[in-house]
Amino acid sequence: MSSAVFLGVRHHSPACARLVGRAISALRPAYVLVEGPADMNGRLDELLLEHRLPVAVFSHYRDESRVATSWAPLCDYSPEWIALRDGRAAGAEVRFIDLPAWHPAFTRRAEGAANRYADAETRYEEAVRRLCARFSVDSVDALWDRLFEVTEPDDADGLQARLDTYFDLVRGDTEGDPGDRAREEYMASWVRAAQAHSGGRPVLVVTGGFHRPALRELSYRGGTGWPEVPEPPGGALGGSFLVPYSFRQLDAFAGYQSGMPSPGYYQRLWESGPEAAARELTRAVAERLRGRGIPVSTAALIAARGLARGLALLRGHPYETRVDVLDGLAGTLITDDLDHPLPWTTRGTLHAGTHPVVAEMVAACTGAVEGRLHPDTPVPPLVHDVTEQLARLGLADPDGPVVLDLTGPDGLTRSRVLHRLRVLGVPGFTRVSGPADGTDPVFTERWAPGPAAGREAALIEAGAYGARLDEAASVLLAERAHAAGTDAGPLAGLLFDAVLCGVGPLCAELLDTLAAQVGQVREPGPLGEVLTTALGLWRHDRVFGVARGPLLGSVVASAVERVLWLAEGLHGGEGGVDLGRLRALAAVRDALRYAPEVLPVTREAAAEVAARIARDPRAPVDLRGAACGLSRSLGGSDDPTGVVTSLALDTLGDWLAGLFVVAREEVTTGEGALVDVLDDIVGAMSEGDFLAGLPALRQAFAFFPPRERERVAERLLDRRGRRGSARALLRTTADPLLLARARALEENVALLLTRHGLRTTP
Repeated sequence: MSSAVFLGVRHHSPACARLVGRAISALRPAYVLVEGPADMNGRLDELLLEHRLPVAVFSHYRDESRVATSWAPLCDYSPEWIALRDGRAAGAEVRFIDLPAWHPAFTRRAEGAANRYADAETRYEEAVRRLCARFSVDSVDALWDRLFEVTEPDDADGLQARLDTYFDLVRGDTEGDPGDRAREEYMASWVRAAQAHSGGRPVLVVTGGFHRPALRELSYRGGTGWPEVPEPPGGALGGSFLVPYSFRQLDAFAGYQSGMPSPGYYQRLWESGPEAAARELTRAVAERLRGRGIPVSTAALIAARGLARGLALLRGHPYETRVDVLDGLAGTLITDDLDHPLPWTTRGTLHAGTHPVVAEMVAACTGAVEGRLHPDTPVPPLVHDVTEQLARLGLADPDGPVVLDLTGPDGLTRSRVLHRLRVLGVPGFTRVSGPADGTDPVFTERWAPGPAAGREAALIEAGAYGARLDEAASVLLAERAHAAGTDAGPLAGLLFDAVLCGVGPLCAELLDTLAAQVGQVREPGPLGEVLTTALGLWRHDRVFGVARGPLLGSVVASAVERVLWLAEGLHGGEGGVDLGRLRALAAVRDALRYAPEVLPVTREAAAEVAARIARDPRAPVDLRGAACGLSRSLGGSDDPTGVVTSLALDTLGDWLAGLFVVAREEVTTGEGALVDVLDDIVGAMSEGDFLAGLPALRQAFAFFPPRERERVAERLLDRRGRRGSARALLRTTADPLLLARARALEENVALLLTRHGLRTTP
């Protein structure tokens, strides 16, 4: 059996990439085994086309219980890319040896499976922390540059020894989590098979350094047959495609878990070495700052270069590192106090409110390189479907804003295509205006074309949801509905998005799902928003073709039944007005008025439920008022007069707010209107009680529009036998509460003056 050489690397490290290239040149191995998805082995020719890097292998998986997506990015200085490219050029058999990205070994890890090449040492921070303290650096990135990236040239043996020591220390005696162990056992089986089939020639194994110690030990255990590539279980959907990537997506400061920030800087380091990379970084920062109107003098740049060189000497670096350059620039160009540590001294994304000079420095380190796939690269069917539809509908390259008439079939078709792209997150168009819901009397839409950068990658990734645009949008909406669960907050938006994308068999399945979920929502307020949206579409929508549809009717029916059930079970809670639950009862009222044929609840049964809530002393006061209004609006016989007169003054306003949200007209018109009872109660109040209750009363009557307030004022004038303008009565020169307090103050002053004999008669 041949020997295996294990190279532990840090993903996206120029130093490791050079080491891999030198090892292939020196060993001339029979096999080069690379950490990467084994299900891509049949497509390595596609991967090794002349793409403009960075690109990524995008993998997706979906079954009834689990959804997984993963990206495995490659750039010019990725050790994995050099292993594939140089290994193939040297005549070696090149293989990916890791489990497919959909495998539970990835998706069950604590940090998820968003990125295959997330560095494992971030999960074992204690060893890294001790190393940072030993070498007096702030972060793992500065430590890595200090030990490996910016070192003396022609030190391959010393670099290899330092890498082995570093990864042995990081791994220590840790066995790894279950996902790590499953992956390492699988990769080791490929190593054993390659050794057995190599004819005595070396086998080079290139993996993340965290896995190297375990693989070296496991490669001596077990059989030597080629392992099978796992297949997705029956009924599951999955696949992998190449997608263009960008330096912005690669950057750790933007949230990528690669562990190597500043890809633009490391690209320069890879191409030109540390001295040129330092000079180019300084120049790039100056250009960005000047382009943003931030003055940077030549003297300041000279000072920054001098400070960076001094820091490199002080820190024992043979050349200026990235952190030396950034610290030199920050020390020279920033004179303000900073709210946060400099981002290159920590890990993670930039903070909100980052100093503009710091933000531009980080952007200069990132670079603006966008990857591009070779024209012969296979893409999912969705890409071809969307390309054909955009061309056929005149949307491929519009000259200006796109204005659509939704009342015509052509405009509606184009609108649905654009909404499906919007739902899938495909860039290129932004909706400027259009109907906000099914009752909005707007029959045109306006879309603004925008930059299409990233469209190809977004479409390839959206291909995980289906081969056709309508299918992909519907599947994504269904996935969002499933993720929402019983959280009603997103459901109203999902419902309208489904309608905007067009009703069809797949959208019908989504509406069925929404109807089932509505029946499990736990809060009446958000559920009321869903009911309002669904009822509005069911009653009025002719533009999108869903009016009186049975599927929307099922959503309305489920929501009405659930709101009544939840409302009757609400007890206690803090005082005050919850507008969400009040509007939910108002939506129930509208559904019982306008859509009784689709509801499982009759008007009589709903009125009985409302009457029980109204009489329940444990129910929130505002809800009791709304329930009383619902009962009256449905023809219930309960007289609210007794309830009003029995309420404490501090709760009267809350009760009235609930009542007025649901039944303004019913309680302010006709003989014996409730407004007459309120007038008597308010008229009997003392000045102190009136002042205490006035804010809540004002809040309650704020639910009346101006015309209805005028009608109430007219009734009050009639009750007093006075003639005058009700509209003028509503006009005040100041806040009514201030006027009432001023009047009370004046009366108190008059009483005091009278008491002490100081009041004079005019």
